[in-house]
Amino acid sequence: MIDINPSGILVRYNVKMEKKMTPEEAAEELYPKDPTIYPIAKAIFEGEEDDVVEGLEKAIGSGKDPISLINGALMVGMGVVSRLYDEGVIFLPNVMLSADAMQAGIEFCKTKTSKVPESKGKVVCHVAEGDVHDIGKNIVAALLRANGYDVVDLGRDVPVDEVIAAVEKERPLMLTGTALMTTTMYAFKEINDKLLKKGIKIPFACGGGAVNQDFVSQYELGVYGEEASDAVKIADFIKENGNDIAKLRGIFHKH
Repeated sequence: MIDINPSGILVRYNVKMEKKMTPEEAAEELYPKDPTIYPIAKAIFEGEEDDVVEGLEKAIGSGKDPISLINGALMVGMGVVSRLYDEGVIFLPNVMLSADAMQAGIEFCKTKTSKVPESKGKVVCHVAEGDVHDIGKNIVAALLRANGYDVVDLGRDVPVDEVIAAVEKERPLMLTGTALMTTTMYAFKEINDKLLKKGIKIPFACGGGAVNQDFVSQYELGVYGEEASDAVKIADFIKENGNDIAKLRGIFHKH
């Protein structure tokens, strides 16, 4: 019988863990050292809403501005989560728990000030018409919210015209769509064509089990996201560089 050492094949997303570490140990190396911020970031990683609020209360009591804590503590903790998810150290359930904890923290901070936290931009998210599988969309929305974006979540099985209406109303910097069934992904092409007909040219980030790069490349606004976390990277690029779809494809499409 061949003795296989699994440590040699722990590879996901082309990232190899060079030393054996638990998720908690990996997170510990990334937490901020500030004793006020550290417990908040750790509570975000652990998905403990009560501990997040407790940490925020102490930080505000020591003079920290509630709104500054959104970016300076909550987003920092979620940044640890996002990085370890990208590296395959933690998985979807961990991210969802952390995103819920972060959202609870944001809502708490809002109650402690009259100021409104600044959004990085608005993104409309949906699951293709006829498709009820929304776990991919949920993680996309959670990661976008966790990184400071205002998400308009249209839900699952969303009619094409409803997507168009939402884009016209919200004027987002980006639209996202997910599809798990090959029979539903063709709605993306229809959305693309209707947006162009209305003169709306925004990046349309598409992904999901049924979708591949070749399909997304067939329509003008499409940008393929292989992983849910790509939605954040695409949004960040747009925020910093504008909605140049050709450049986005050059970065995110494999040649």
